[in-house]
Amino acid sequence: MLVTIKAHRQSLVCILSGSNYQNFYGQPGYPPQSGYPPQGGYPPQSGYPAPQGPGYPPPYTSSPGFVPPPAGVPYSQPAANPYTTPNQAMYGSSYGGDEPLTERVENFEFSDKSIRRGFIRKVYGILMVQLSISLGFIAWFTFHIPTKQYVQHHTGLWWAAFAIMIVCLITMACCGDVRRKAPMNFIFLFIFTLAESFMLGLASSTYDTDAVLMAVGICAAVCFGLTLFAFQTKWDFTIMGGALCAAVIVLMLFGILAIFIQGKTITLIYASCGALIFSLYLVYDTQLMMGGKHKYSISPEEYIFAALNLYLDIVNIFLYILTIIGASRD
Repeated sequence: MLVTIKAHRQSLVCILSGSNYQNFYGQPGYPPQSGYPPQGGYPPQSGYPAPQGPGYPPPYTSSPGFVPPPAGVPYSQPAANPYTTPNQAMYGSSYGGDEPLTERVENFEFSDKSIRRGFIRKVYGILMVQLSISLGFIAWFTFHIPTKQYVQHHTGLWWAAFAIMIVCLITMACCGDVRRKAPMNFIFLFIFTLAESFMLGLASSTYDTDAVLMAVGICAAVCFGLTLFAFQTKWDFTIMGGALCAAVIVLMLFGILAIFIQGKTITLIYASCGALIFSLYLVYDTQLMMGGKHKYSISPEEYIFAALNLYLDIVNIFLYILTIIGASRD
């Protein structure tokens, strides 16, 4: 590359000088062009070159507030302000393009916090609508005796709701475009919530009314307390994703074992472990939604996914608490 640069430099000298110059490779240069360069140099331009001397550069007499120097004293440029930026020194003190780095960082952090707060409000707004629908189905199937008897004698409705719930859940979990693009994401979430609420109402109809009300109250208190804990604690639960996934797998295998080994004690142990694991999951998903100081976080575009996670955590906590109450009374 250095040889090429030198060769081009020698060729450029040959072109500008017009002489029979030998270039870097020993070849004769270009012949001189007719009338180029002009004899005697270029004609002088008006005002150029500027005169050199003690008074150069000339004072800016047209600037407002300029005080001419005394006679016989050469003009000198004012000292540069050490607090100006390079662009201000070049373009003047009125240049406003340079912004302090700390201010830009603070503006970025403020913007990120604003986006995250709006994301949290949207997630909890969707979650409140989901819980209201589920609570309505639970109250309907618990207090309306004809509906309670009808759904208990038609178990095919439960399997239909279960199939719809699984299809919607897998679609939203595996297809990113479905859960991000409106209104498709709201449609799937609404269908999923209806199917899950129907299953919750049917499960609640098999328990006594006071047991259901007690489970709803305990679940609300537990979820509220865990949410406050997740918001103010310094512990980062977002690093526990692998451990919680392994705990859910163990819980599932324990549930399959509990089907064949039935008993009050094993049911209480299974329900207690399930309530504990999904309580940790509620803290984990809440901190994922919060972001900020935590290691992992959910993108603000995933508000449907975040609301779905929190809703499933609360539903599972309610079902396990209801199972504990029912097993302790049976």
